[in-house]
Amino acid sequence: MDKQALKETAQKLMAGDKGLLAMDESVATCNKRFAEAGIPQTIEYRRKYRELIVTTPKLGECISGAILFDETTKQSAADGTSFIDLLVKGGIIPGIKLDEGAKDQPAFPGEKITEGLDGLRERLKDYAAAGLKFAKWRAVITIAADIPTDANIYANAHALARYAALCQEAGVVPIVEPEVLMDGDHTIERCFEVTQRVLHIVFEVLIAQRVYLEGMILKPNMVLSGLNAVVQADVDTVADETVKCLLRCVPAAVPGVAFLSGGQSAQDASAHLSAMHSKYKNKLPWALTFSFARAVQQPAMEYWAGKDENVAVAQQLLYKRASINNAARRGEYSPELEKE
Repeated sequence: MDKQALKETAQKLMAGDKGLLAMDESVATCNKRFAEAGIPQTIEYRRKYRELIVTTPKLGECISGAILFDETTKQSAADGTSFIDLLVKGGIIPGIKLDEGAKDQPAFPGEKITEGLDGLRERLKDYAAAGLKFAKWRAVITIAADIPTDANIYANAHALARYAALCQEAGVVPIVEPEVLMDGDHTIERCFEVTQRVLHIVFEVLIAQRVYLEGMILKPNMVLSGLNAVVQADVDTVADETVKCLLRCVPAAVPGVAFLSGGQSAQDASAHLSAMHSKYKNKLPWALTFSFARAVQQPAMEYWAGKDENVAVAQQLLYKRASINNAARRGEYSPELEKE
């Protein structure tokens, strides 16, 4: 393990006011979003859409790294240039989603365990050779009356830690993503309780598995009210509770925290990130940024609608949404930015 190289890559991913773009939707997820937008669900339209993203002018000014899906790593633009090469040329570090999805955990109704460890060492060698510098693995934690159980949290934490250790062995920076889902009617206090428990266990297991903390990135949920909660916490409360939870749980050795949007609207995700910076900017031991998917991509996808003549404007929308999140990372987001 080259610890210095891992540390340097992690720091580059967290540098300045940039964030990470999650463009790693599986075929099923991408097709679902295409169907909602009236776009044909074919491999060629997925390729065209990913080309739209990776050829967006100046995207590297806003985005430090892009998380790809396996299909995308093998695809090229119309002129034959691989997407990986286009990203690197644009100053964006390419990464890869490595998990193979969350499946029902046997004997634990309502809880999921993420699969994909089998053969991972070999896959990592191939991805590293292809120029991919970081990776992502998502664990899914559900809040309900009697869940999550510690057994489920520990099972997912062990998978995350084994994945992270294998990544670092291969010279790839692991993004560790334990997502406590927004689904449900739980209060923000309940989300705080569960998120704190999850992060404590995840770092307990990461340390036990000898994961090099300086060479990884955490991708957590924000601490939020459930989507169907009667009372929705305001922006300042979300910022306060999220930062308090992270300060209790995330070692200062970790270079950065890159939030998932988790089903928040693009505006809410930006407002919450911005409030954390405006209130706590000089009190955080790690970089705090975004790793959004829909919260960056959705306006561009909807405008594009699968039509070549819409590509240029769709790219402008993608750049705008990414640059708005740069402002949020500086603590400078305001609703007025949405209107410009």
